[in-house]
Amino acid sequence: MNATDVTELYREFGEDRLPPGQRETSAFPVLSKGPVPEFDPTSWEFTVTGAVAEDRSFSWEEFTDLPTTTQRQDFHCVTGWSKFDCEFTGIPFPELADRAGIHDDAVHVMFSALDGYTTNLPLDDCLREEVLLTWEFDGEPLPPEHGGPLRVVTPHKYAYKGAKWVDGIEFLTEPERGFWENRGYSNTADPWNEERYG
Repeated sequence: MNATDVTELYREFGEDRLPPGQRETSAFPVLSKGPVPEFDPTSWEFTVTGAVAEDRSFSWEEFTDLPTTTQRQDFHCVTGWSKFDCEFTGIPFPELADRAGIHDDAVHVMFSALDGYTTNLPLDDCLREEVLLTWEFDGEPLPPEHGGPLRVVTPHKYAYKGAKWVDGIEFLTEPERGFWENRGYSNTADPWNEERYG
């Protein structure tokens, strides 16, 4: 599948592709709050809950049968490194949102993960085609240490907004904070404004 290049989205936020305070790297460092959780594709499910027409759950097979895209994106870590031209394959967030039937009063999104991690974003920040729930990186299954089987990628935000090992989305009618946001990290996480800490 040919990748759609979305690396120029930075023009919405700043003049330079590399955000201030970042250094470009060809490596892909591994940073997580704890060990890699267990994944069993036969029992795994992905849930969509909250301010939606009907709660939904998907098996791994059902989830990976949803319409997918491959995009070339940049990846910005809050610790100061950026990796350019990552190719991720997955489901655009708007695709899931359309299937969920979001209520008009939904304003925020909470992502949850197999290891108990949570992170939050305003709904408007999620309703971008570049926000992917991805299971492939550069044409290969996403490695467990990088969030496989499934992670979120948010190229317009620092990467802690992209939950590794994600297994659920809750649509909220009031903002809430996730794991790192409750521990002093920025709630907005804009790399071009260097919004690293709250």
